[in-house]
Amino acid sequence: MPGVTVNEVARRVGLKPNHLSSWRRLAREGKLVVPDLPGAEFALAVLEPAPASVEEDAKPLAAVEIIHGGTTIRLEASASPDRIAGIVRALGRGS
Repeated sequence: MPGVTVNEVARRVGLKPNHLSSWRRLAREGKLVVPDLPGAEFALAVLEPAPASVEEDAKPLAAVEIIHGGTTIRLEASASPDRIAGIVRALGRGS
């Protein structure tokens, strides 16, 4: 398709440009064997939506709980990983 970029073709058919470029390079190098079918010029790639992941369906946590011995520490769900890690380190030093 003269005048059309790899990015345009990839976007039009829902592929990543680097995949299309890789396939073109492999074909030029003779490493991608394409059957010689009469009348075949292009095969359309159809992508279906990915099924919903478990993470998308999961409800957000109301709180983070750290249980250490007989002590329970409850933090808001938005507590940063650094804050949680700091508390865990402090609990470990106190043991």
